[in-house]
Amino acid sequence: MREVRVSDVTMRESARTGALSLTFKEKLEVAKQLDRLGVSVIEIEGIEREKVDHLRIKSIASLVKNAMLAVPVKLDCSDVDAVWESLAEARDPRLQVIAPVSPAQIEYLSRKKTDTMATAIVEAVAACAARTSNVEFVARDATRADMAYLCQVIEGAIEAGATTVTVCDAAGAMLPEEFAQFMGALREQVPSLAKVKLGISCSNEMYMADACAIAGIIAGADEVKASSYPLNVASVDRLAKILADKADQCQATCRVRTTEMRRVLAQISWICEASRTKSPLAGADAGDEAEVVLTAHDDLDTVVKAAGKLGYDLSAEDAASVYEAFMRIATKKESVSSRELDAIVASAALQVPPTYVLERYVINSGNVIRATACVQVKRGDEEIETVAVGDGPIDAAFLALEKIAGRHYELDDFQIQSVTQGTEAMGQALIKLESDGKLYSGLGISTDIVGSSIRAYMNALNKIVYEEQE
Repeated sequence: MREVRVSDVTMRESARTGALSLTFKEKLEVAKQLDRLGVSVIEIEGIEREKVDHLRIKSIASLVKNAMLAVPVKLDCSDVDAVWESLAEARDPRLQVIAPVSPAQIEYLSRKKTDTMATAIVEAVAACAARTSNVEFVARDATRADMAYLCQVIEGAIEAGATTVTVCDAAGAMLPEEFAQFMGALREQVPSLAKVKLGISCSNEMYMADACAIAGIIAGADEVKASSYPLNVASVDRLAKILADKADQCQATCRVRTTEMRRVLAQISWICEASRTKSPLAGADAGDEAEVVLTAHDDLDTVVKAAGKLGYDLSAEDAASVYEAFMRIATKKESVSSRELDAIVASAALQVPPTYVLERYVINSGNVIRATACVQVKRGDEEIETVAVGDGPIDAAFLALEKIAGRHYELDDFQIQSVTQGTEAMGQALIKLESDGKLYSGLGISTDIVGSSIRAYMNALNKIVYEEQE
């Protein structure tokens, strides 16, 4: 009985369609779970932003221990070397050439003529084949292509070095019987398909993706693209269940571990759902984290530019301090995210003598009273104490500090996270205050999250006051 490869397209398709916005860490975790699940191929998006995407592909490649890792290249071959270098550590790397083959998509999406597209496909496949024997050509929208042209393109791709050819029903307009007949006709008219693996991809426009994929497998498909999270393609769990229960009728099995499937897919679903339901602030953080990913190989200018993206205008002295602190952290871990760079800037930049020193604070809060904060600080020899009422303990504390400063500052960002574990965990607060169009960040640490928030606010406030006095 033959083994059909299940190729998971969750990450590549979600990035292409914008259905999900997975962070760097979430992509690593999804790849780890898919490898544990036992899919044969994990497909991820290619290179758009060289430094960030190189790190992403390299990191996933080092994590995946069992599955093949597939990454697409551009048709103009401009990124073949970069993609291949990123995949160097993968156990079983695959380069993909994905191209439209229907007249509508060739002309209106790619703005090419059919003969130009055929030439570009052959050249791209040949460029990939020069680096690896594991090359896949994906004929997008194949079911709406002219059959003679489709056969010509597939023959050219195989001759150029493709070892897997995948045909896609992107429109999702075929019934299972029609799709099986389409595959039979294709094998009959392209004899060279017998020398390579034939893959299929079915859209779920008519909710027939799973049925069409099974029909394609029965018709002889060697590989099927599916998703572990509901997208507009066939479903990994349904295909694996059908192949496990109906192996004799399908004359095929797959490697997906059905015993672990429910737990692993639940974990992947949780990650994907979290990416879809982030608050606007969390969504912005995820985007920043995707955009700003630094490593120990980055120089001072790169780190300063990354800090600039986060809103910081660093002086030469602060830039040196931030870079020194950054390198201490970056040499101990694979990458530094924007959130971590925020904390580095807050702790290393513009360290000034404190104008305000926290003496004590008392917070009263509950579900039947409005929160009040009594905060006492010292400014030189003068003790200043004030009381404020707010919508919560932290809001009340910040309003009290505003009264002490005698001025309102725009709160640009506020983050709280645990830095240790257990019931007596240390909490870290990061505050960004805006003054005259410039951001000032403050960091505070305490076992009390209100205390850490007050200390972070005062840290930022002291920086503002110091610069105004200067």
